[in-house]
Amino acid sequence: MNLINHFLKYLNSNKPIKDQLVVSTFYKFEELKNVNKTKIDLNNFLAKINLKGTILLANEGINGTICGNSEDTLNFYKNLSNWSHFKDLKPKYSLCTINPFLRMKVKIKQEIVTIGDKKIRPERLVGEYVEPKFWNEMIDDIETLIIDTRNNYEISIGTFKNSINPKLNSFREFPQWVKKNIIDKNVPKSKKIAMFCTGGIRCEKSTSHLKKLGFENIFHLEGGILKYLEQIPKVESKWLGECFVFDYRVSVKHGLKVGNFDMCFACRMPLSIEDKKHSDFEEGKSCHHCFNKTSKSQKKRFDERQKQIYLSKKKNQDHLGPKNNIKKNF
Repeated sequence: MNLINHFLKYLNSNKPIKDQLVVSTFYKFEELKNVNKTKIDLNNFLAKINLKGTILLANEGINGTICGNSEDTLNFYKNLSNWSHFKDLKPKYSLCTINPFLRMKVKIKQEIVTIGDKKIRPERLVGEYVEPKFWNEMIDDIETLIIDTRNNYEISIGTFKNSINPKLNSFREFPQWVKKNIIDKNVPKSKKIAMFCTGGIRCEKSTSHLKKLGFENIFHLEGGILKYLEQIPKVESKWLGECFVFDYRVSVKHGLKVGNFDMCFACRMPLSIEDKKHSDFEEGKSCHHCFNKTSKSQKKRFDERQKQIYLSKKKNQDHLGPKNNIKKNF
């Protein structure tokens, strides 16, 4: 199925109502020989439509999340389908009524997802994909190591049953965790290991890393948690909690509906309703995760920013900062 038909199939199945916007995420590991030209071409086209989000480009490929109305999104994918590198993308989609992004940015990076080892090449060597409909069987197998490759703060609000939390502060730490907990512990190269992440991109690199080390039975969840939550009914799900996303929605639930978490502006940690009742929580300024980790001058700066956000809201203006209570409007 080509890129355009892939999106039209989603629209026909979900039928967005008036004012609903489409959030779509996509990535592909593909050698890009002229990243600067790709950025210029993308920006020239994006200037003609009204999409917001972030697109990362590197020599190893593309990684993006965008949001806009269905017409602009369709035009975007029509344009990408003309590029040989990107015509076979398989984006993931969800709906909202307020754009969770503030602007459109196209950035050039060393890696589209940073692991710190350029010898890891998912486009050449990668684990075996497991479709969401077969994932439950995989994680119910007690002989399989199930590893959540996301950061610790993401895992704190939700993960799969029976999975291991490596307690990573960043994805860069994953190779060292593997060395300490798999290589140094002499886990057999024949061991069945399955990994997952938000949209699948980190698992492309994590499975590639383990395959490069000689492990034979390496698997990962195709389309990541987002595709699983989209396709698997809640009554059949092995997912526990909500899934952190890197925009002002903060989290999503089954069916990719916006979740119940907000975000601390100071430290970016996800906050539940109970977290916001804590005595250390001040909107836009601090939470119990960071209250004792920021200086008085930082708290003063956060407080001033929050005042500016409040004043902008009173004037019904946009402000460059977290949109408080944005999820109530989804």
